[in-house]
Amino acid sequence: MSQPTTTVPPRAKADSIARLQVSESWKRKFRLIEKAGGPDLPHFRDLPFGERFGLTFNVLALILGPFYYLAKGLWRQALFYFIIAVALILLLNAVGLGSFSRSIGYGLGVAYSFRANISYYKKIVLGDAPWL
Repeated sequence: MSQPTTTVPPRAKADSIARLQVSESWKRKFRLIEKAGGPDLPHFRDLPFGERFGLTFNVLALILGPFYYLAKGLWRQALFYFIIAVALILLLNAVGLGSFSRSIGYGLGVAYSFRANISYYKKIVLGDAPWL
């Protein structure tokens, strides 16, 4: 008579998040991203408003922009967004719309704040270093 084989279930991603060398705040954000279905956030609408807001908005990234990304090791995105900002500002100045240049900075600050948590999740949890 053969003995039934027991298999060890694969470790859940929550366990891997618990072992990461990041603060509890980041672990909470990473678990929310997992709850929302990963970096593409397919189940984003199923989350309560407070969790959605905390997941998609990062105040420090809004204020510090590319410097925040550099501090988190997301230098590719910091460089890419900075080059885009400079190019747009130069383009607006060249066509005589220099008064709109400040709005480019505000707009990119908002873009930084919306993408920071997902980008850091991709870097730390998935081991991916995205350009965008």
